Amino acid sequence: QVQLVESGGGLVQPGGSLRLSCEASTNIANADVLAWGRQAPGKERALVATISYGRDTGYSETVKGRFTIDRDNAKNIVYLQMNSLQIEDTGIYYCYLQTTRGFYWGQGTQVTVSS
Repeated sequence: QVQLVESGGGLVQPGGSLRLSCEASTNIANADVLAWGRQAPGKERALVATISYGRDTGYSETVKGRFTIDRDNAKNIVYLQMNSLQIEDTGIYYCYLQTTRGFYWGQGTQVTVSS
């Protein structure tokens, strides 16, 4: 069973930054897709950033230019650097991993942007 453990969430003021980490219990080097999803209050979970096996990245329009996803295959960690945070970025952030065996979500970490 693959486990994904997120960390790095917290309370931050608008305009601030946070870096989320997701540690995987499996070798992520061969993962087809690694991603971060966000579930805002009262809304469904949606992907905000993805990174492929070939390190191609993609971002939702709401975070493009502010968030950066990266992966460290040697440490089996996926990162999400979040800059210029806005109140609308508040939510639970989940790590996602997809392989040929299936897909997995972490338990999530809370990010609250508030003054």
